[in-house]
Formats: sequence, C-alpha cells, structure tokens
Amino acid sequence: MLEYLEALSRVDLTRHNTYRRTMRKTVVITGSTRGIGFGLALRFLELECNVLLNGTSPETTRKAMAQLQRYSEHAAGVSADISTSEGITQLYDEAVRHFGRVDIWINNAGIANERRNTWELDHRAISRVFKVNIEGIVNGTIIPYQRMVTQGGGKIFNMEGLGSDGFIQDGMTIYGTTKSAITYFTRSFAHEARSSSVQIGTLSPGMVMTDMLRSTIIEGSADSQKKKNFFNMMADDVDTVSEFLCSKILSSTAQSPRIRWLTKPGMIRKLLIAPFRKRDFFS
Repeated sequence: MLEYLEALSRVDLTRHNTYRRTMRKTVVITGSTRGIGFGLALRFLELECNVLLNGTSPETTRKAMAQLQRYSEHAAGVSADISTSEGITQLYDEAVRHFGRVDIWINNAGIANERRNTWELDHRAISRVFKVNIEGIVNGTIIPYQRMVTQGGGKIFNMEGLGSDGFIQDGMTIYGTTKSAITYFTRSFAHEARSSSVQIGTLSPGMVMTDMLRSTIIEGSADSQKKKNFFNMMADDVDTVSEFLCSKILSSTAQSPRIRWLTKPGMIRKLLIAPFRKRDFFS
C-alpha cells in the first residue's frame, strides 16, 4: 500500500511539473548563446517563461546552457543553422517537443561583415551575411507563422540594427543593407498577415555594448577614440535593454508592434546628461 501511494505521488508530481511547464509562455530565440540574444533568454527565464536557446555549434550552445543551470527545467539548447529552412524547422520541432508549443519566436541571429569597403570584401563573405541575415529571417518568419496560425496565435519579432533607420556607416554597407531589408520585409509581412491571430513585429535595441558593436572599432585608427566616446555616451548594457524588450514583448497587443529602446527623445536625454555621467565600457 505504501509503495502504491509513493508511486501515485510521483505520478502526481510529474503531472504537476508538466502542467507548470505548459502553462508558461515558450520563447524561441535564434542566436542566443551570447550578447543581446543571451540577455533576452536570461530575462525571459527570470520572468518564468520556457526558453529554447540556439547556437551555431554544439560547443557554444553547451557553454550558454551551463550558465543557465538553475533554470534547467525550463531551458533547452539546440544547435542549428538558422540560415536554412531545415534549421528553423528543427528549432520549432524541438521547442514543441520540450515545452508543448511556441508562443514567442525571436529572430535575433545575425552576423556582420568585416569592416571594409564593399568592393574589398570577399564575395563568399557577402553571400554568408545575406544568407544568415535575410534568408534566415525570412524563413524564420514564414515557418513559425504557418505553425502559429495552426495553433491559434503567437508572436514573431525580428531584430533590427544598423541600417534599419537609414543610418550609413562606412565599412558596414552589406550588414546595413540586410537590416534595412529586414525592416521592410517585417512591416510588409505584417501587413499581409494583418487579419491573422499572429503578431509580427520588430525589436530595435539601439546601441548595445556587445562584441559586435565593439568589432566596429578599429584600434589605433584615427577615429577609434571618437567612436569609443560616442558609444560610452549612447550605448547601454545588455541587461538594461533586455529587461525593457522582454517586458514590452510580453505585454504587446498591437498587430504589428515596433518596440524601440533608443528613441529620439532618449537620445536627446543621453546627450544632455553625458557631461554629468562618466562611464567607460572599454576600460
């Protein structure tokens, strides 16, 4: 009798844990083993969501998961090439296998070209940037959208970046072109899907102090210190931006939301307080 009651208790506990997992929102974030992607993953876990991380290799994925051990029940990591439809499908299927469904899909993965004039870049490097930043997000929108329509709803967000607002930076033409294209694609896709139950929006994190932002500085160049001063004035840390974006994503109800951290009023405020706030992201 005692063994029967203990077995019944274990079954009830398993059912309870399964119920808790399925009641949480499930978030898939591409390119989430570092930078803003990892920051979003951590914040969503803190907000009691299930999260599926994605890295380009098993090694980077394992390292990221090791930092999230205390959330192991609600986090899973999958290595997949998100520039292919097969990789996107794999991520979605794994999220469903682990957590039952996908509520929020964030296309965060992106790569930058080496900071050089466009005509100096290797054509294979250019093709790779376009494949990841455009084809990856196009597939990363279409495939989750089709699945979410079937399940009755969901949210898809695509990450904006340099070029989304038309800003030009020498040496970053290819990357900026992809981000400009994604902004148009997302808004146009959202317009086509306006009668559906799936939200299609963009995330604009502004300047976040990540390895990608640091890579735009060429040490020893004539403008390196000038750029560092500018980033110290205008950039923000990953935690601050992630907290804002996650909160807005979870609460958004608009059909085509554009969630922006660094707005024009925010930029003006940063410029006004810059003389009184000393910080150094490069020390």
